[in-house]
Amino acid sequence: MTTEVRRFAVPPEVRGQRLDTYLAAHLPTASRTRIQELIREGRVSVNDAQAARPSVRLRGGETVAVEVVERPPLEAVPEAIPLAVLYEDDDLVAIDKPAGMVVHAGAGVHRGTLVNALLHHFGRLSSVGGPLRPGIVHRLDKATSGVLLVAKNDEAHRRLAEQFSRRQVDKRYLALVHGRLPRAHDVIRLRVARDRVHRTRMTTRRQEGRAAETEYRVLTSASGFTLVEALLHTGRTHQVRVHFSSVGHPVVGDTLYGAPRMLRRGNRSRPTLNRNFLHAQRIRFRHPRSDALVEVKAPLPEELRELLRWLGLEPPEVG
Repeated sequence: MTTEVRRFAVPPEVRGQRLDTYLAAHLPTASRTRIQELIREGRVSVNDAQAARPSVRLRGGETVAVEVVERPPLEAVPEAIPLAVLYEDDDLVAIDKPAGMVVHAGAGVHRGTLVNALLHHFGRLSSVGGPLRPGIVHRLDKATSGVLLVAKNDEAHRRLAEQFSRRQVDKRYLALVHGRLPRAHDVIRLRVARDRVHRTRMTTRRQEGRAAETEYRVLTSASGFTLVEALLHTGRTHQVRVHFSSVGHPVVGDTLYGAPRMLRRGNRSRPTLNRNFLHAQRIRFRHPRSDALVEVKAPLPEELRELLRWLGLEPPEVG
């Protein structure tokens, strides 16, 4: 790791500016996140006193010193986190990922991920995805549960990734959405792109978005809610969520895409879920070694089954 100390004389005209904002303008090779990390690590001083927090306001006339330290190379480490294994052989494993678990490190999350748990349980995984994503062939959102495939070796990873790329993997989700859908069976074809303003969201309102296709079949409906099975013909970020929200039927619990925070059934009400009602219930693919057709299913989590019962809907069995 290399270390460099940089010193800045703060001019009077920046009076009132946040410390991290000022440093971001003077350390163009460091991200705002990295600058905030340096401040919290005690590597930034103002007039030789350790800076208390990134949001401290400058008055002008100070001397700011920054000990610029490169981040150590990131690598996922094993953690003893329980996992539900749905299928396993010498080439791959299928996990029933719980809602609330991040698949791999990123955006400030470095521990408690699925990858950390996988390394503890299985040791060596494929290296195709790099040191932070060993074995990860595809992903599920943090608030989504269900089947996720993991490759144990590089050849299995490449063969599975090729199936995903060629849209040869059958991925089916269960989703509970607000309102009654106008058709029992339909296909939503709307392009998906990153929202220019809200960077954590996707949008269907940009013409330069990537083509996306979600086929759905209504399973049952009642009390202003509809339970659907969704088949993804493409695999865009947040695809199911943004597609149903775009047609006026957001996924229950998905407040990022407009779902209400309170659920109502007649004169009864309750807070919405602390997750999305979106569950990857089954996946069908060709085995990377034998080419045999493999189907893996994940049972519907109890918190989702309980909500269906509260709405007067019979929880479906994954058959």
